[in-house]
Amino acid sequence: MKLDRAYQRELLEELAASYPERVEWRSRVMVMDTDSMARYQANLAYLHEHGLVSSEIDAGLQFDMSNNPKITARGMDFLADDGGLSAILGVVTVKLHEDTLKEVIGQKITESDLPAPEKNRLLDQIKSLPGETIKHLTMKLVDAGLANWPIALQSIEHFVHAPK
Repeated sequence: MKLDRAYQRELLEELAASYPERVEWRSRVMVMDTDSMARYQANLAYLHEHGLVSSEIDAGLQFDMSNNPKITARGMDFLADDGGLSAILGVVTVKLHEDTLKEVIGQKITESDLPAPEKNRLLDQIKSLPGETIKHLTMKLVDAGLANWPIALQSIEHFVHAPK
């Protein structure tokens, strides 16, 4: 495979050293053998497609050698240990559709020790609840989880330390 994480990082670091200027690659590319050129093009195209590098690439992934590559602000943030401004400015919004919430709640009911008729009754009632009621119920469940802080804390620690 032509994609190489270590090589991608090397390319980004070279470009970062010249930021915000473009880096002249013509002389470097002209001395590359076919395999090195393919590796360079594939990795630069990959970084370009992820918005980490600015370069002119046409639909056939051919490079315009008159337009030298440069690292983008997103690429600089990627290299930053703290995530750069993207980490500061980025806001994560988590949206859960009511059907997803019903499914999660239903799964917990199914896994419970309740008798089967009681489980079925609750599952049917959950399925029939409107979105606003599910939203309110979800907030109550979050509150209940946080009210049991020692158990909630164990869950947080489990997810923070779980392998990614």
